[in-house]
Order: sequence, then C-alpha cells, then structure tokens
Amino acid sequence: MPCGGDEPGGKGVPDRTDVLGKKAVPSRADKLERKAVPGMTDKPDKKAVPGRTDKPEKKAVPGRTDVPGKKAVRDRKDIPVRKHMPDRKRLALWTGCGIVLLILASWHFLDVRAGVLETGDRWLYGWYAAVCVWAGLTASGLGYVIFVRDKWKMEQIFAAASLSLGILFLFILPPLSAPDEVSHYISAYQLSSHMMGRTANAADGHVLTRVQDAFIEDLYDVMEDDGSGYRDKAGSEGGEDSGAAAHQAVVLGQELTEGTYRTIRERGLGSTGEEGTAVSYQPPVRTTPLAYVPQALGITLARVMGLGGLGLLYLGRLFNLMFFTAMGYLTIRRMPFGKEVAAGVFLLPMTLHLASSFSYDVMIISLSSYFAAVCLHLAYKAEKVHIWDVIQLALVMGVMGPCKMVYGVIAGFCLLIPVRKFGGWGKWAASAAAVLGAFGAAMVLVNRQTVAMYTEASEGYISWAEETGYTFAQLLHSPLLVLKMCYNTLMWQGEKLYSGMLGESLGNMDAVLNTPYVVILGLTAILLMLAFRKPGESIVMKMGSRIWIWFLCFLCLGALMFSMLLAWTPVTSNVINGVQGRYLLPLLPMFLLTLKNDKVVRTDCGDRPLLYLMMVMDMYVVIRIFSIVCLRVS
Repeated sequence: MPCGGDEPGGKGVPDRTDVLGKKAVPSRADKLERKAVPGMTDKPDKKAVPGRTDKPEKKAVPGRTDVPGKKAVRDRKDIPVRKHMPDRKRLALWTGCGIVLLILASWHFLDVRAGVLETGDRWLYGWYAAVCVWAGLTASGLGYVIFVRDKWKMEQIFAAASLSLGILFLFILPPLSAPDEVSHYISAYQLSSHMMGRTANAADGHVLTRVQDAFIEDLYDVMEDDGSGYRDKAGSEGGEDSGAAAHQAVVLGQELTEGTYRTIRERGLGSTGEEGTAVSYQPPVRTTPLAYVPQALGITLARVMGLGGLGLLYLGRLFNLMFFTAMGYLTIRRMPFGKEVAAGVFLLPMTLHLASSFSYDVMIISLSSYFAAVCLHLAYKAEKVHIWDVIQLALVMGVMGPCKMVYGVIAGFCLLIPVRKFGGWGKWAASAAAVLGAFGAAMVLVNRQTVAMYTEASEGYISWAEETGYTFAQLLHSPLLVLKMCYNTLMWQGEKLYSGMLGESLGNMDAVLNTPYVVILGLTAILLMLAFRKPGESIVMKMGSRIWIWFLCFLCLGALMFSMLLAWTPVTSNVINGVQGRYLLPLLPMFLLTLKNDKVVRTDCGDRPLLYLMMVMDMYVVIRIFSIVCLRVS
C-alpha cells in the first residue's frame, strides 16, 4: 500500500508501523525521486531505500510465521542442516539402544540355558557372557565416539566398528561356516605354502597340508591322509554331529551346531605336535592368487608361530578382516560425497560375515568400492587426473577382474570422469587402454582356460545336479530363453536375492541362522535414509550420470545371471540357480548414491545415529545366532 509521504509533497507519517510491526523512520525526503506504485509492497530483494533503516534479513527458521496466521513456505534448500542431535536426544538414543540390547540378550539367554540343560555343556554360559560383554563394550565405545566425542571422521568410525563387530562375527560364526569358505581356505593354504617356499601341491594337483590340519576338512578322520580315498571304516573321535554316517567326510563348521563350538573348545588353538603332510580333498579355486594374499599371510604367521589348525583358521580370517577394514577406510576417505552410504553398506550383516571369513568376496567388495570411490573423486572433486590415479585404477581391475570377470563392467565408472581432466582425448585414450589392458591381461593369464572350457564346450553338464546343462552357443542363439530365465528368477526369487544381500541367511546359506525380517526392514530404511538428500546438501550427480550407473548395474546383474545360467543351471530348472544376493554387494553403494534427489529430503537426525542403529542391529543378529546354535543339539 502507498505510504503517506511517498508522493512528492506528501508528509511523512511518524511512528508508522509496517506489516511486521517495525517502526518506519519518519524521514522520507530522499525518496522524492522514486515514484511509488500504489498497491504494491516492497519486495525483500529490492535495493534498500535511502533514508530508511530496514532491518537486516534474517535466516529462515523452520516453522516461523512471517505473516500472522500463515506458515512460511520455503525452498527445501533453505532448510537449515542439523549436524548433531540435541544432547538430550543423543543420550536417550544411546541409552535406549543399550537397554533394548540388554533385554534381548536376556531373552535369548533362555535359549542358551535350554541348550545347556540338554547337553550339560555349562561352559556355554561363559561363552555367552563373553559375547554379551564384548557386545556391550562395543556398543558403549562406538556410542561414545558417535555421540560424545563426535569429532571422529566417518572413516575412523567405520574402522572401529568394522574391527569390533567383525570380531563378533568371526567367533560366533566359526571357521568354514561361510558360503564356499572351505574352497577359499584351501586356496589360501596353497598360497601360504608358496610364500614359505614349501611344496604346495601333490602330483595330482591337490593341496598339501600339515597332518594336524587334516581334521579341518575331515572332522571324523574317515579319509586317508595320503589322498587315496576313504579308510576301511569311519573314525569316531567325537565332535560335532557325532552320529555322522560312515565314509562321509564332514567339514568343520559347514553345518553349524552346538557340537561345532564343542569341537573348537576341545581342540583349542595350539599345535597337536603331529608331524608330516596330508593331501587335501578340497580343490582350490581357479582364480588369481592375489585374491588370497591377506588370508595366506595370516595362515603363514600361524604356521611360523607353531599354532594348530584352529589358530591357523582364526588368524587367516583375522587378516582378511583387517584387509577389509583398511580398504574400507581408504574408500570412505577417498569418496567426495556419500561416505555414510558406503559405511552403511560395509556394516551390513552379510558384508561383515564375509569380511570375517576366508571368502575372496572381500577382495571383490573392497576393490570394486575403492575403484568407484576413485572414479567419483576424479569426476567431482579433483581438478585433474594424475598418472598415479590411472595406475590405481589399472591395478584394481587387474587384481579384481579375474576373481569374477563379470565385475569388469564397473570399468564403465571411469566414463563419469570428464575428458578435460585427463588433458585431452589422447591422454584419455591412453588411460582407458591402461585400465582395460590390465583387465584383459589378467583375464588371459588367469581365466583363459576357464573361458575356453565354457565357450567351446559342445555339451553342458551340471555336476551338482547330475543333469545336462546349457552350452554357450545354445544360449547365444536363444536370447528369448535367456530373457525368460532372467525374468523368472527376478520374479520368483527377487525378494530372496534382496534379503540375502543384506544378510537373510548367514552361515553356509543356512535359513535358520538368519537375520530377522524386521531387522531386514530396519536396515533397508536406514540405507534409504542415508542415501536421501539432507537439507542444504547439493545434488552433484546429474541425471545422465545416474542413468549410466543404472545401466552398468543392470548390465552386471545380467552378466551374473548369464554366467550362472551357463555354469550352474540344469536345463530342467525354471529359474537360474546359484545367483545369490551377496553378489550384488559390490554394486550397492553406487546404486544407492543415485537415489539422492531434490524431491525427497530427509529432515531427521544426522547420519551417525542411523549408523549406530545399524551397528546395534548387527550385535543383536550375532547374539541371536549364538543362542540358536546352542539349541542345535545333535
């Protein structure tokens, strides 16, 4: 509205109040040259009027009413960022998680007690108490660095959580209980012998081990140590599943029962003093030996220290966990954004279970995540690409590629990096040749025979099903069949794949040793909340980059399904066999980063309390699994 004194010759109206209750300055003489527009109010973005003392503009406050009776509507970007929860809420969350964890541990004590009453193994009480004490100390320590000493960086919090939680998984899910872990163990043992300069293989190619380590893959000693086959009768040394049938070799931990814990307690970590060598009946994995360097170093150290078979197993697993933690630390530190998303994926139950085992999935997850972090850093933060960056990318592809060749698809993440940062098309082409050349050379050196075996076979055979399988040529000329099998697998087993990726079935894909579905839902919610944009956070990834990442993830999933259709699926099956949710973990961090958008904005507490909730869920999962194992009495 026009104000008195705004028109030429008009008198100023002293003590006039504006809409917001501010007093207008009486003097308006300097506004004679400015023509007032009747009915139009001054906009905040116009220049200040001489002679008028406008109050400095204040920052937007959520919920503040600028006009009486109306709530101010502001752009999402103007919502202030709350980096820390209020002290009272932080204390309540920390204390509440501890109380809930204590209640659940007390509840599952009843299961442990039932197992003890059945077997009489009262030492399980002590083991369960040790598990609960370690979980309590971990919850307290991580809560302290997250809620009290909140100056720790995200990579430091992850390192502390990975080691403390990983040790829980390492002991509660004992050696060789992870998927295919016995094959990875014997592959690491073979590399350890090479490191020590000892004969690693027998004449027929089987791996040589110490005699005192033979029980690991033949718990009841029903096999000859020289590799000639079964003994005349089954041994009966006790241990897990003491009612095992004759002439049936039982691998330690593959079926996790109360007897597994008993065997570990009776044998201990020390050496038995037995001399000589034995021939393993487990074939090593045909892949790059670099995938087993951390595990082999742990085995080598145990052999040098004179530890027994169990000491060897635990040290090998511990070294793999430390490698995973170190690579996760470097990955999170290198990422220009989304650090909390990577930490969340690394702290999932399935990821921690694999990290605390002999599995070479640790190498795949660690290196693929680091490769993605380097690409993101070069694409969105670094000013130019240096030679060392290209060398790192080439090394990662050369080491990781032969483990599972389908993950070579992630080399496409390099296309997120602008060409100008390489210094021109010439240097870009040279860098691309170096990365792809390293992958190709590794494939030729390591997987040449495997690729030839599948692509040149005239007929397929699936040994585990003892049925006919598909051939490469058959699938290549039947694209509709491939699409149908992929579609059926996603429709019928999609939920299982997703839940398995988070940790639905732990152990050797044991449906009983599971993560409860309510925890799966909680983990899903936390991952989504970590991925969504926070107030004040800018969107740096454009739609074109997101579509490219989606395409690469879809392509890698298709390659995984095709490989399992060729190598693991009989022709009588209606779905693709062998596809597991854990195979999707290397793709999960990048996929989650593409979900950050300007439509859904998270306005709750910060990332660290969410990660703490995930850590508490991990502790609950392993405590519950321990109680279940105590109930599995043979």
